[in-house]
Amino acid sequence: MTKSSEISNKAELSPEQREALLKTLKARFEKNMNRHEDMEWADVQAKLEASPEKLWSLNEMEVSGGEPDVVGHDKQTGEYIFYDCSAESPKGRRSICYDREALESRKEHKPKNNAVDMAADMGIELLTEEQYRDLQKLGSFDTKTSSWVQTPDRIRKLGGAIFCDRRYDTVFVYHNGAESYYAARGFRGSLRV
Repeated sequence: MTKSSEISNKAELSPEQREALLKTLKARFEKNMNRHEDMEWADVQAKLEASPEKLWSLNEMEVSGGEPDVVGHDKQTGEYIFYDCSAESPKGRRSICYDREALESRKEHKPKNNAVDMAADMGIELLTEEQYRDLQKLGSFDTKTSSWVQTPDRIRKLGGAIFCDRRYDTVFVYHNGAESYYAARGFRGSLRV
């Protein structure tokens, strides 16, 4: 088996997994209509069924605790935009540093992974600060946890990375050394379908 066929096999769900995921996504969509007013589930489902690799990525978001949901529709491309909408930073993605360079720079007590590589392996992107702020307009997220967000190159080149959370009904952006990791910090992702 070639590496490319291994990747394509990995990125497909069984019919049972696909059906269960679609059922979960539909229930979440219907429960949280404020996140996607003027959108119909049937349209979203048609896009999902036409993109098995995107369904696989959404499943990765789901099984790691992200509770992905539709938060927008790009009228130019026709794509639906999903964000992790779990109340707190996804449990299956916490205690990680920012990126591979940060992970490799740690001499001891290394975390198991890093946010940038995990997102890439899942086929998603870390939220930007702007996307994170948009998410917070849809509810109160990360009131007890925090989430790494895409860090501008100028900050990363100096060894830092940024993360966000919500405290005192306000969204805060902070900095840390990119190699730091905490039990209450993970990352949130986005996916366009």
